[in-house]
Amino acid sequence: MLSAKQHLLTALAAELEKLQTGAGARAAFESPKVAAHGDLACTAAMQLAKALKQNPRQLSETLRTALLLTPAFERWVDAIEIAGPGFINIRLKDAAKQAVVHEVLQAGADFGSQSIKTDKVLVEFVSANPTGPLHVGHGRQAALGDAICNLLATQGQQVYREFYYNDAGVQIGTLANSTQLRAKGFKPGDAEWPSGENAPAYNGDYIQDIANDFLAKKTVKSDDREFTGSGDVNDLDGMRQFAVAYLRHEQDLDLKAFDVKFDNYYLESSLYTSGKVDAAVQKLKDAGKTYEQDGALWLKSTDYGDDKDRVMRKGDGSYTYFVPDVAYHITKWERGFTRVVNIQGTDHHGTIARVRAGLQAANVGIPEGYPDYVLHTMVRVMRGGEEVKISKRAGSYVTLRDLIEWTSKDAVRFFLLSRKPDTEYIFDIDLALAQNNDNPVYYVQYAHARICSVLAAWKDKDGGDTASLANADLSPLQSPQAHALMLALAKYPEMLTSAATDFAPHDVTFYLRDLASLYHSYYDAERILVDDEAVKTARLALVAATAQVLKNGLQVLGVSAPPKM
Repeated sequence: MLSAKQHLLTALAAELEKLQTGAGARAAFESPKVAAHGDLACTAAMQLAKALKQNPRQLSETLRTALLLTPAFERWVDAIEIAGPGFINIRLKDAAKQAVVHEVLQAGADFGSQSIKTDKVLVEFVSANPTGPLHVGHGRQAALGDAICNLLATQGQQVYREFYYNDAGVQIGTLANSTQLRAKGFKPGDAEWPSGENAPAYNGDYIQDIANDFLAKKTVKSDDREFTGSGDVNDLDGMRQFAVAYLRHEQDLDLKAFDVKFDNYYLESSLYTSGKVDAAVQKLKDAGKTYEQDGALWLKSTDYGDDKDRVMRKGDGSYTYFVPDVAYHITKWERGFTRVVNIQGTDHHGTIARVRAGLQAANVGIPEGYPDYVLHTMVRVMRGGEEVKISKRAGSYVTLRDLIEWTSKDAVRFFLLSRKPDTEYIFDIDLALAQNNDNPVYYVQYAHARICSVLAAWKDKDGGDTASLANADLSPLQSPQAHALMLALAKYPEMLTSAATDFAPHDVTFYLRDLASLYHSYYDAERILVDDEAVKTARLALVAATAQVLKNGLQVLGVSAPPKM
């Protein structure tokens, strides 16, 4: 069907171009809002009518007559109907709809994907400072980042995953001090322990674990660093380095359990030691985009749409947090990443304008709107109808690993991706464990497993080979349920392209749930392993194609497609 649709689109573009120069470039099909109205819809006549000073319905009739005379429409279209003020509804021939089954089976895991392009895209996500375990908010970011990377890869883009973290700031100093207090035998509640709402200390039990291992002179190793504890309770710098390596290792375990991998870890401290922060500040000064006032250095960010100018260097000589962000993004540009996507929490919303302003002011050739941002809200966790707020591991919040251990990696990924990133999400533990149709990941995976069971039964009984289905005669696929399923399969590539463009992996979850629903309806309407060999083969080809698309979509989300459940 994809080939047929492209031929029809080319024919439509040619006829529109005859009506008005340039109109062919806007040729497009839509899905009718009501399935009974047809398989494809076109609103071009209504869009052109005013410019051409014609009645839109009459223009639709003219376009209909011309389209029916084209070879593509003669071959693939059964009927064209005009509705309302000028909607053009197109009904495809069965062969056009059936063609998608062959296209899926021939492409296999590549169905929906485009050829490799030269575009390099850097996606930065998770980027948690090593001060504690990853919480469920980090989990949402990990799921989003990984799925967006997978989506971009389906469009042929070369994707690079990066994790950026602060390994030397105030929070890391607090981590070292908290670990030292634990190593000296103090704990939260003791007189020696910092107290109060703004007290600089981390209270989770994991701090005691770090202190114990440091005193035991253990060696900790993460993906990007390794350090051995000295055992000296007064070695604060060593304790800092050990704690960072320890918690980076813990984060690696979390990410491994979530099946998320990174190509690079970038340290904020390296921006200072390499001189990149000072170089970025100098670029802004040289461009005349800074000024001194009240003992501070300011950026003229209002020149670039910010609501007020921003302090870059405070009176004490330290830089505000957006300055290294500007330096970091200049390095992204210099490393050849002309497109960059940042996945961050909504609390970073205020940094967008000032970082972009700094990049424009630096005058290094970076385009406006660089980088792209995807902001997400936090996640609430419910169990037994009550909110779960704390974890033994972290002390004050639910960790990503808790969520995985309570449910599964598949459930956590699918659930965290099932809503738009900027909408609040409530993760229901009980629902994630339910094995029924209310559980969306179970519902989709069960559809895949159900098909695998049918195919396995066919192989056991008849010795069938799935590869042979790629050339099956599909003419017996005539039922409304079969047609609906085939039309849904044909929408998969377009859905991927749209989801990648909009950074919207939730669109994939919606699509998979709809496809699973259509399969379950088809399975209930038509028996697949019938005696008629031709009918059986056609139906097996259809469900095998459906299983392939379910598997492909789940893979984009980082969710497994089990053959049995």
